[in-house]
Amino acid sequence: MFHAFQQRRWSFIILWVLIVAAIVAAPAVLPVFRLNLLGRFLSLAIVALGIDLIWGFTGLLSLGQGIFFALGGYAAAMYLQLNSSDGLPNGIPEFFGLYGVDRLPAFWEPFHSPLFTLVAIWFIPATLAAVLGNLVFRNRIKGVYFSILTQAALLVFFNFFNGQQKLINGTNGLTTNVTQLFGQQVGSAEMQRGFYWLTAVVVILVWLFLRWVVRGRFGDVLIAIRDDEPRLRFAGYNPTLFKTIVFAIAGGLAGIGGALYTVQSGIVSPQYMTVPFSIEMVIWVAVGGRGTLVGAILGAVSITYAKSLVSEALPQSWLFIQGGLFILVVTALPEGVIGWFRGDGPGNWMTRLGFGLNNLGNALIHLGQTLIRCNATSPWISRQGDWLIRQGQTLNNLGIVRRSGTYPRLELEGQEEVQP
Repeated sequence: MFHAFQQRRWSFIILWVLIVAAIVAAPAVLPVFRLNLLGRFLSLAIVALGIDLIWGFTGLLSLGQGIFFALGGYAAAMYLQLNSSDGLPNGIPEFFGLYGVDRLPAFWEPFHSPLFTLVAIWFIPATLAAVLGNLVFRNRIKGVYFSILTQAALLVFFNFFNGQQKLINGTNGLTTNVTQLFGQQVGSAEMQRGFYWLTAVVVILVWLFLRWVVRGRFGDVLIAIRDDEPRLRFAGYNPTLFKTIVFAIAGGLAGIGGALYTVQSGIVSPQYMTVPFSIEMVIWVAVGGRGTLVGAILGAVSITYAKSLVSEALPQSWLFIQGGLFILVVTALPEGVIGWFRGDGPGNWMTRLGFGLNNLGNALIHLGQTLIRCNATSPWISRQGDWLIRQGQTLNNLGIVRRSGTYPRLELEGQEEVQP
């Protein structure tokens, strides 16, 4: 039991060493364009971590994370637009002049402050998520109805932002690549390299934070909500409060991811609130592995990177591949890739290999013994029989080793029963 735990721990450490090594080596081996793409994908991994928290651990499938993602992006873009508007007519962003607006709208004013912007990037999405979540959760709406409501909210915000031409440039969105920050153009190679490092650090910090959240008593309650909410309510807990908190956390993380994605992609627009984009976010977590955290990171980065490569070669084929991935996960890998590796997926293969080696070893031993018995007078045949027996015993030992690592692992750090 202890050996299995140690083996799993070392596998986990090796995985994270590989991830960190890839992040550190990327700037040295990737061109600026590819490094910028990787930075975007890492920012999307922050959103995926939030979805894993609410879906993988709490059982809340949200199809509206694009709302909070876009709000974080708009907050960052508004600050950058104002920061670069000092030399423009009326000191306001240029797009306002296209619609005859000569005064800055009141809700833009606070975004002159970088400190306010840094808070607003996560606080506004988190607050909105808490308000919407509380309205839904206190009415005990869950399951597919919760998913439908979040998608409906996504459509409402999408249509609302599309129509605000005079306030936020509507469908055209807000650009950031030509704005200034710290005296440099945001779209420059130096700034993009800095944003890559910032995003990589934030991803690791968010993972550590969520790891801390789900490993304590709070995480126990989240899993109890996912597995048996009525029993948890009977035990004296208020699931509404916990679900509101985690939904707010996921909203705030989506806002942070949206801000980092915006400064690396160069634009934010209502297209971030489209239904397909929010569904893609769910697919990242499903493929990587729900309830694993690291699976959300790997799923988001690998799938979006694959999408980029496939779209460059075959622009029309990605939707078919994405649909096939979702079907594969639902039918063959319901726990995702990481969940499959942690479970009995590779273990079954190793078990079959162990049995095969044992059977082959036993057959060689039997053949060697037969040769010795039937040809006791021939030294050469006796030597061949001894050699076959030794090879059979070796294969038997290999088979035992292969099979010993495939027995079901006891979860030493499993979730304790929730007590009131």
